[in-house]
Amino acid sequence: MTGEIGAKQLGLLHDLLPRATRFAVLVNAKNPISEPFITDVRAAAENMGAEIEVLTASTSREIDAAFSSLLQKPADALIIGGDALFNTRRVQIATLATRQALPAIYATRDYPEIGGLMSYGPNLGDAIRQVGAYAGRVLKGEKPADLPVLQSTKLELVINLSTARAFGLTIPPGILAIADEVIE
Repeated sequence: MTGEIGAKQLGLLHDLLPRATRFAVLVNAKNPISEPFITDVRAAAENMGAEIEVLTASTSREIDAAFSSLLQKPADALIIGGDALFNTRRVQIATLATRQALPAIYATRDYPEIGGLMSYGPNLGDAIRQVGAYAGRVLKGEKPADLPVLQSTKLELVINLSTARAFGLTIPPGILAIADEVIE
């Protein structure tokens, strides 16, 4: 599902910026979900005739370096892969994207809430409820090994209209229609 999310994120950016041909993807190479994420984003980009530049970062300094590399080799838009490090550095990442006027899509709603353009990914509240339900089942005596593996199935699209206006972007009605939340 991680890769499917990346492909959908790329599609949303392409719908927002139909003339865009070059997209950057920032991932943490130390995160095992990065490889399938990149593979699916590359496949989606190939289908739409777009170019993908993969940037990796596993420290705060490497995040800065990745954004610096975008100054020399600009992209039309940026996808930020889901990662715990990136979530802890979300202010840094959203600020860097905004300074470079680089439309970006993120994995969690935390980013548009602090000024990022938009996010598409799992609803973390739903995921936390699933964890609670699992914990309850274990506490009632079920063996963890007997429980099925679950992934978040509730995905959400959050858009920050103030950031879109600051970038000079108009969010197409089709994207606004499917948004779960629009932040003014």
